[in-house]
Amino acid sequence: MFGINGPEFLLLLIIGVLVIGPSRLPEYTQKLANLVKEVRRMASGAREQIKDEVGIDIDDVDWKKYDPRQYDPRRIIKEALLDDDTKPVSAGAPAAVAAVAAASAASYAEERPARVIERLADGERAPFDSEAT
Repeated sequence: MFGINGPEFLLLLIIGVLVIGPSRLPEYTQKLANLVKEVRRMASGAREQIKDEVGIDIDDVDWKKYDPRQYDPRRIIKEALLDDDTKPVSAGAPAAVAAVAAASAASYAEERPARVIERLADGERAPFDSEAT
């Protein structure tokens, strides 16, 4: 925890006792105990809130499944490209699709109105809408 081993922790504890002093040591140990209790209470409250809102228990979730380090983009792309979930198409289907597309394009061209392009006369200023800007 925090990269502190046993002897270093003992040294920090002794320095803390000397700095705080024996008269204030019980007060600070009580404050530390209250802080630990409060953090534990907040953590359990957050766990219960997540359980109520999401509807699942945190302990039941497989967190390794959501670890982003396990995803290899090359593997994902390879699987997507090699995944053969397309349905076979009959031999006559491409000709039928082409015929339907040609008929649709022809009917669209017949129904489409002629495009009218209005040009400004030489020297005429373009319309300006002062409320649009």
